[in-house]
Amino acid sequence: MELYLIRHGIAEEKQLDIKKDEERSLTKEGRQKTEKVAQSIKKLGLQFEIIVTSPLVRARQTAEILLATGLSNQWEESPHLAPNGHISSWLNYWLEPKKYAQKTQIALVGHEPCLSDWAEILVWGEAKDSLVLKKAGMIGIKLPEIGSPLGRSQMFWLTPPKYLQ
Repeated sequence: MELYLIRHGIAEEKQLDIKKDEERSLTKEGRQKTEKVAQSIKKLGLQFEIIVTSPLVRARQTAEILLATGLSNQWEESPHLAPNGHISSWLNYWLEPKKYAQKTQIALVGHEPCLSDWAEILVWGEAKDSLVLKKAGMIGIKLPEIGSPLGRSQMFWLTPPKYLQ
C-alpha cells in the first residue's frame, strides 16, 4: 500500500474571536495553488483509489479539489485525520482486515505537524520533528506488505508545492 500524505492548502489566518479553527477555509491563493498542485499530480499519472480527509473545512476543500481534478472518484472523511488524531487510531481503523486491503494508493489529506509526525513514525518508528510538509505539499510512504508498518515503511516522495505548480 502506498500512502500519499497531503497537507491542506493555504487557509485563512486564525482569528480567535471570529471563527473556530475547524471552520477556516482555503484562501483564494490557497485554492489556486492547490488546483495547480492537483493538476501536476494528475499529469504525473497518479490516481488514488480513495481520498481520506480530515473533517476540518480547509482539508475537505483540498480533498474536493483533488476529486474535481479526477485524482479519485471515492472519498471519505475521517476524524483520525483531525489535528488531534493519532496514527495508531488510524492504523487500527484503516488497516483492519478486509476494510481497505484491496486499496493500493490512498491519499490522506490533513494537517501539520500530524502528517509529518505520521510519516516519521511510519519510516523511523518515532516522531523526530525532522520533516516539514508545506501547505499543499505531499509525502509518499510505501507500507510493507506484512507486519506492522511502524518503523518499517519507506518514504519515496517528499515534495513541496513549488515543485508541483
